[in-house]
Amino acid sequence: MLKTLSKATMTIVLVALASPALAQDDGVLVGTVTDESEWQDLGIAIPAFPTDVEQPTPASPQTTTKLGVELARVITADLKNNGLFRPVGPDALPKITFPEATNPQFARWSPLGTDMLVHGFVKAAANNQLTVGCYLYDVQLGSELVREGYVVSPADWRRAAHKCADMIYSRLSGEDPFFDSRIAYIAETGPKGNRRKRLAIMDSDGANHRFITSGSSSALTPRYSPDYSKIAYLSYSDGNPRIYVYDIASGRQHLVTESKSPTFAPRWSPDGRYILYSMAVSGNTDIYRVSSAGGGTPVKLTSSPGIDIGGSYSPDGRRITFESDRSGSQQIYVMNADGSDQHRISFFGGRAATPEWSPRGDQIAFTHIAGDLRVAVMSPNGRNMRHLTNSWQDEAPTWSPNGRIVQFFRTERNTGKTSLWQVDLTGSHLRKLETPEDASDPAWGPVLP
Repeated sequence: MLKTLSKATMTIVLVALASPALAQDDGVLVGTVTDESEWQDLGIAIPAFPTDVEQPTPASPQTTTKLGVELARVITADLKNNGLFRPVGPDALPKITFPEATNPQFARWSPLGTDMLVHGFVKAAANNQLTVGCYLYDVQLGSELVREGYVVSPADWRRAAHKCADMIYSRLSGEDPFFDSRIAYIAETGPKGNRRKRLAIMDSDGANHRFITSGSSSALTPRYSPDYSKIAYLSYSDGNPRIYVYDIASGRQHLVTESKSPTFAPRWSPDGRYILYSMAVSGNTDIYRVSSAGGGTPVKLTSSPGIDIGGSYSPDGRRITFESDRSGSQQIYVMNADGSDQHRISFFGGRAATPEWSPRGDQIAFTHIAGDLRVAVMSPNGRNMRHLTNSWQDEAPTWSPNGRIVQFFRTERNTGKTSLWQVDLTGSHLRKLETPEDASDPAWGPVLP
């Protein structure tokens, strides 16, 4: 498949790789992982990717040899940071030669406690492109499990690394991939009462960061479209809220709806045809649906007294979860996509806000407010609630494309600084994503085409 994503992304071509000397074993069955403990002792070695002939590249790293090291480092970090595996990267491993990429010396790796071996290569291709190969081997069986190859531009080599990590992750875990994806968020600077809020995007590991808006108008609550091509967000210009859709490829945006009434939380439908949002009219806040193309007449979905905010569709588009204070405090509700059958599902004490349906459909992540603000998950019927974080103020969860990782933003108690964090579904693997400025309102997009 060949697809141009945007000026700042890349053209990536999946290519066939020549068969290695060893036959592929198609008899290995890998099921969906339910207990991560069985994988954490799996020895995965990822040595540097060799090159056939060292050549300069137009972007950093400057040579194919250095690029091979960085490719292996990114793959190692991807597999390590998801909390499922404990790989060993190129800085702690012996180097391999170019022929070894497709003809591994298994006897060399068994004494090191290696169960799975990731080999690859990088070499110059036509038109200043690079070819990156990626292979996963089972050392004990002495066979290849899976392989992929990519043709990439030198400036965008990281996507080949993420694609390779996705291939390995899916083959070993049986789960959908998520490393080759992007995150949108709001970058914040300035004093508390006068914050500059800009729309920004970056790779799932925090690399390739760039700002989308200038900050002349505040941007809030971004969300990727289901096909990744667009971002919906809320903008306040001259005091009036407007919902825009930004086209990533062209850099242009169009107005979806505007109002002088307070407006909140635009969210896409799974088919990309509609955007949900909340609007306060005459002291009553309700949820509306409008065409994502703009210019349509909004359809009002709620009408109860009080404040109804947000709206996250189930993956099949049949239901919507939202927050409402109609019972006297913020709680989580579910309704059908047409607004019918509205009913409360959170009955575990405290308040609950900012719900978002998992891409798997099996859980809803939300902010649980009971003294501190903590990120929690529950079943769509409101049962099986459990906390994933335990800090002073963690909020606004958003899911990875495969529903295994939850991202959120954290506010420090004393400084008020905000930052992005990720936690896996066990709640035991927590990490911070570095950003150039304070960060809030994260939104994880789908896997890139």
